Amino acid sequence: MSQPTNQIIAVVPAAGIGSRMGAEVPKQYLALNEQTILGHTLDCLLNHPQIAQVIVALNPEDKHFCLLPQAQHKKLQTVTGGNERADSVLAALQQADEESWVLVHDAARPCLSHLDIDKLIASTKAFPQGAILGAPVRDTMKRTGEHGEICNTVCRDNLWHALTPQYFQAKQLKLNLQAALAAGAKITDEASAMEWAGVMPGIVSGRADNIKVTHPDDLQLASLFLKNLGR
Repeated sequence: MSQPTNQIIAVVPAAGIGSRMGAEVPKQYLALNEQTILGHTLDCLLNHPQIAQVIVALNPEDKHFCLLPQAQHKKLQTVTGGNERADSVLAALQQADEESWVLVHDAARPCLSHLDIDKLIASTKAFPQGAILGAPVRDTMKRTGEHGEICNTVCRDNLWHALTPQYFQAKQLKLNLQAALAAGAKITDEASAMEWAGVMPGIVSGRADNIKVTHPDDLQLASLFLKNLGR
């Protein structure tokens, strides 16, 4: 299974409110190195030569996106997202060419590099079923009980942190997301929908600085990483 290079579409689910940041605006609109988190994310995707289109799924009450300088970019399209990530991704996929391949990327991962995108696109030679970026687990992992006591140490061999983008053929991802949601399956990312359908996605080792801004402390770290990337 292969894809023409001009039929790669990036999907950015950005309908969430990011309540864990404790901010007055959704976290993707927080300032980061003189623009917003989402602005950095979009710049990386819009400027990649192999990405033909970027579709952003927005909250129906969003009043901030139209103020971004990226909002008028010729490669960008918006759709109304849903309550859950899977709903937003599915809404974007409804607008995508079914023969295309899609890179689904978190709005709050502003430190994505073109090198990682290139590696993921090239991975279809090894993983024609699709693949995701990931980072090998480096720390000792502990499993706790409900009251916080350690129950056991989890073996970290072959254990990965799932990152984004996650890269799949558009039609397959759409059908599997629809079927999984209809069955009431718990879908936490695109790979989990493919796994539910019996597909075993590949995993491509990505850069450790491709962090997701989730808590206030992450902003300072993301700022440093962006400076190191020259952005």
